[in-house]
Amino acid sequence: MARKRTVAFGLVGTQLDRGRGPDRWEHWRPTVALCQQEDLAIDRLELIHDPSFAQLARQLAGDIAQASPDTEVRLHARKIEDPWDFAEVYGALHDFTREYTFKVESEDYLVHITTGTHVAQICLFLLTESRHLPGRLVQTSPQARNPHGSYAIVDLDLSQHDRLAARFELEKKEGLSFLKSGIDTKNAAFNRLIERIEEVAIASRAPLLLLGPTGAGKSQLARRIFELKRSRNQFEGIFVEVNCATLRGDGAMSTLFGHVKGSFTGAVGDRPGLLRQADKGVLFLDEIGELGLDEQAMLLRAIEERAFYPVGADREVHSDFQLIAGTNRDLVNGTFREDLLARLDLWTFALPALRDRTEDMAPNLDFELERSSDRLGRHIGISKEARTKFLAFASSTEGLWPANFRDYSSAVLRMSTLARGGRIDVACVEEEIERLRAAWSSRRTEHRGDDDLERLLGKGPAAELDRFERVQLAEVVRVARTAPTLSAAGRLLFDKSRLGKQSTNDADRLKKYLARYGLRFESLRA
Repeated sequence: MARKRTVAFGLVGTQLDRGRGPDRWEHWRPTVALCQQEDLAIDRLELIHDPSFAQLARQLAGDIAQASPDTEVRLHARKIEDPWDFAEVYGALHDFTREYTFKVESEDYLVHITTGTHVAQICLFLLTESRHLPGRLVQTSPQARNPHGSYAIVDLDLSQHDRLAARFELEKKEGLSFLKSGIDTKNAAFNRLIERIEEVAIASRAPLLLLGPTGAGKSQLARRIFELKRSRNQFEGIFVEVNCATLRGDGAMSTLFGHVKGSFTGAVGDRPGLLRQADKGVLFLDEIGELGLDEQAMLLRAIEERAFYPVGADREVHSDFQLIAGTNRDLVNGTFREDLLARLDLWTFALPALRDRTEDMAPNLDFELERSSDRLGRHIGISKEARTKFLAFASSTEGLWPANFRDYSSAVLRMSTLARGGRIDVACVEEEIERLRAAWSSRRTEHRGDDDLERLLGKGPAAELDRFERVQLAEVVRVARTAPTLSAAGRLLFDKSRLGKQSTNDADRLKKYLARYGLRFESLRA
């Protein structure tokens, strides 16, 4: 079988390949050296050069003919206006590969990546990796007392890709596990959510908006995102967290944006503010929906321009932070600025409530037992029967978990604290279940009332009700359903106020009240 010819592709090195006079043979010139290797026979060299370096290219061809007479040199002039423009360089080299006729059955190809700008070398690598140049990479290097230097071949074969892919996959799995605090969660929707968050967090520094009920884990997830990105050297700064519900009045501006000395009564010194503290790090604003309109406007500018004015300052300051926002309320219909919401809504992730992740009750129990062991300074276990009983209750319709993982964590900590000998038994679980039932009894009634209003009004209109209205309307509906007639329901509901009226029409009062919400007494009875 005939030996395949070895064909090399390379770029004229406008600096490294230069050399004049007889002493040029004493200096290492990578293009010439490639053809001088004793155990590497180059049958043909395809040498690409800019037209302005045609003379240098011809000199190299002549020197190669002298040093390696069996090497054929073909010169290819390619005009590149800016050798540091990635798009232009890649386009020129890509066009070359499309025009070139490769004969892979009879020729082996090497791509010399020692010469040319760094941009050109990267382009050659990419074209080889994508098989537009169907060969292997070759790198030449100088050596002391050896003008020919040495060479090394890098084979971008599939097996090496598989190993690299495996490393990336392992790194991704480690990132996902880290975001989940090492908990082996089973809920498919939650796992997909965390996977997408990991992808976005690593690739982007745009704001993230985390939705979810109280205790769903927004704060912990935000901190984990920061720690994951810091482990990948994406942050130099710190993690700064504040619950916006705690910011009130004039102090909100100062807390977030800082102030200068003397800007208001009590400003005895400069204050940097949380946004400046988060420079080159992460600012997590939990319950961002509680921010006032003025603070929202300032925050929008700080996100877009990385600049803002502290209270009382006439010079702006800069802070380059990534914003992560959290909220348990709907920001669309209310007092939240639409332009700020549009800026935050690029990446929005809704964390589910604990009761929507019954598959994850068991792994989270194990996680909380470990946390309790750390807090109490002793190992805490649970019997098989006690574990089964607690998980059955936790996953049932009785398990409201209104504060989600905060409730769950507290329940496990209480059982762990009372566990005799460091082991939670059935009696301990039964005591905790009764405590939770008693604590949730009023919430369960309220929860049923909320569900009832959603069925009557629709989920959207029901969500628009103030808490006061919701409680009041739920009670009216409950009484109306137990009364035999509209008048009877009115008498029950207005039993005190009707006594002060000379003429009462309780039925009409109740009818008008229900009409405000689009309801009729007959429909409630139905």
